[in-house]
Amino acid sequence: MTLPEITEQATAMGLPKFAGKQVADWVYGKRVKSIHEMTNISLKNRELIAEKFSVGRSKPLDIQTSVDGTRKMLFKTSGGKFVETVTIPEEDRLTICVSSQVGCRMNCDFCMTGKQGFQDNLTATEILNQVYSVPDSEAITNLVFMGMGEPLDNYKNVKKASELLQAEYGLGWSPKRITLSTIGLKSNLKRFLDESKCHLAMSLHNPISEERLEMMPIEQAAPAASVIEMLREYDWSKQRRLSFEYIMFDGVNDSLHYARELTKLLEGLDCRINLIRFHVIPMSKLRPSTEGNMIKFRDFLTAKGFICTIRASRGEDIFAACGMLSTAKM
Repeated sequence: MTLPEITEQATAMGLPKFAGKQVADWVYGKRVKSIHEMTNISLKNRELIAEKFSVGRSKPLDIQTSVDGTRKMLFKTSGGKFVETVTIPEEDRLTICVSSQVGCRMNCDFCMTGKQGFQDNLTATEILNQVYSVPDSEAITNLVFMGMGEPLDNYKNVKKASELLQAEYGLGWSPKRITLSTIGLKSNLKRFLDESKCHLAMSLHNPISEERLEMMPIEQAAPAASVIEMLREYDWSKQRRLSFEYIMFDGVNDSLHYARELTKLLEGLDCRINLIRFHVIPMSKLRPSTEGNMIKFRDFLTAKGFICTIRASRGEDIFAACGMLSTAKM
């Protein structure tokens, strides 16, 4: 709940108006796990609140740790389903990769979550619980909606969770600490761009429409070229960053022909390009590009003036890397 929602419920129960702010501070600021920890609220009022509400925190059921320090956690949803969350430590930061859905309906050919099919949307509570209940939660510096699911397919709950993270009575995060990754659901993407200042990462993976369609069915309803034209209407030079994710597949999209097509598609757009190694999944015939081809591809784009990096793979040994999340554990 937002502060106004908490305050409305508190006054409806006969509590003083300021009790709403007290509860919000305990839940979001002090990170309590139960209502009975809210010690500046009278015992009688705590019992009254506890009859109708709970904090909403739940521990991960399972934690796996990679050789590189990446951790993958399994959470159970209120509907009895499961999602995975990943934390990625670096020298000066701790990034959390958050899930927004159980499964995904986008059915991209290279993604284990997509192969699982769609099962449920996560509530704002279930999204926030991932942030608050992972180990080292208070050390988190950045959040990416790049876990299970398409965030814009669950926009209402993703938006509410993001706003609570940024709220003064929440964690008070700057929108610069949050990145939303999407394959380009146009209607909700426009809402996100108009209503939020968070960073955007678009999953592209192939600059040629017919070929992108073969691996990403979304290309039929929302062609990447039309999404990119919409992105050109926004200012990317100040607060907000635009990046394109490009997974590289051996013999599929990793030659300089594709690099040239990519420069045409993104010409003049203030953006960066992240090249990602493909992490082999059991249900796909695709294979990762060679290191040499990735370097040539990067160097070509860099020479054309793009900020282009090869993203380091993290957590592959525990199936925590990009595109590998599922609920096989179930």
